[in-house]
Amino acid sequence: MMISEKPSTTTDGHLAGHDARPSVGRKFTRAVIQAPLSAQIALLVVMFYLFVIVFAPLLAPYGEAAVVGDAYAPWGGEFWLGTDSLGRDILSRMIYAARNTVGITFIATVLAFVIGSSLGMVAAVTGGWVDQTLSRLVDILMAIPLLIFALLLLMIFGGSVISLVLIIASLESTRVFRLTRAVAMDVAVMEYVEAARLRGENMLWIVRREILPNILAPLTAEFGLRFCFIFLLVSSLSFLGLGLQPPTASWGAMVRENVMLITFGSITPLLPAAAIAILTIAVNLIVDWFLNKTSGFSK
Repeated sequence: MMISEKPSTTTDGHLAGHDARPSVGRKFTRAVIQAPLSAQIALLVVMFYLFVIVFAPLLAPYGEAAVVGDAYAPWGGEFWLGTDSLGRDILSRMIYAARNTVGITFIATVLAFVIGSSLGMVAAVTGGWVDQTLSRLVDILMAIPLLIFALLLLMIFGGSVISLVLIIASLESTRVFRLTRAVAMDVAVMEYVEAARLRGENMLWIVRREILPNILAPLTAEFGLRFCFIFLLVSSLSFLGLGLQPPTASWGAMVRENVMLITFGSITPLLPAAAIAILTIAVNLIVDWFLNKTSGFSK
């Protein structure tokens, strides 16, 4: 008769032969618990914004462009934050503007990183005339003030959502290119990259397996910062009338539409401005925490 052996245990009580490493979810939870209070509050703020974005149709009492009352109705009662010059509910438009403004910003940021990081790693790995051509082209584009260049292109191609995303992503990808090229060039001269070249690995394999994993931390931090810059740019363009076009709600356009209420002592125009500022500060605090965490300076 065979006697089954009792599974041996390690000194910390884990079963031998099993992977005792914590999962990604546990690591993230532990990191959040150990994070400073500012980062924890910032994470809660971002989660609240995400909740509003996802459930906007359920949270908004009225439609995005529905005229539901008199112009400039006061706060309270049926309209918690009053109405605008056309009689649209301010609260409903604030909720829908979160989805529109943040959604377009996120899409433009992702597209900018796809373009900029891809070209930056190609320039760093290839070198030679490819690197020089891409770098000089980026220098030319970066020499033109970003807001003025964006206004010019939007006036030429129109202010549709597709044009807005493509123009902003193309212009912001130059900043991503510079950072990616700089950090990738430091990795491209390492011995393990040279060994991969000597083994005959192609450029795509080297970028995907050797360079990208080693520059992921600074690129992730740059993603958060670039999101903030694009978020402010989208809001600025909407405020100037060349961003999201009516009747689509956006926080920048809502500031412009209700700015005259300030002369009557109303803080309604400050609400979308505050929403922009709060999200920007929260993302910056999260980026600072992530940088301290990945740099090894935090305990």
